[in-house]
Amino acid sequence: QVQLVESGGGLVQAGGSLRLSCAASGRTIGGFVMGWFRQAPGKEREFLGTISGSGSNTYYAESVKDRFTISRDNAKNTVYLRMSSLKPEDTAVYYCAVGSRWYNPRPTDFGSWGQGTQVTVSS
Repeated sequence: QVQLVESGGGLVQAGGSLRLSCAASGRTIGGFVMGWFRQAPGKEREFLGTISGSGSNTYYAESVKDRFTISRDNAKNTVYLRMSSLKPEDTAVYYCAVGSRWYNPRPTDFGSWGQGTQVTVSS
């Protein structure tokens, strides 16, 4: 069973950047699709993007594809979410998860969620 721990969240001003990390333990995530999601208060969990097991392919939600970048370092068993030009509406808890499909995935394609890290963007 893989355990995922997100980190790197915090308070940032609008227009700023932040890089989140998702560190895996218990098993290697190399070769596995990884996804990022977020959930704002009172809203449903929102898909942000995925990265293929090798890191060669990424897929993003239209709402963030110009500002967010997913990368991974399989040697460190870690996946990253780089966020730039942050807006107050990006405020949410951000989660990573192990997936089974990187292109146009469905919510049911993901399991083994982390506990999330809070990102707050001030105006």
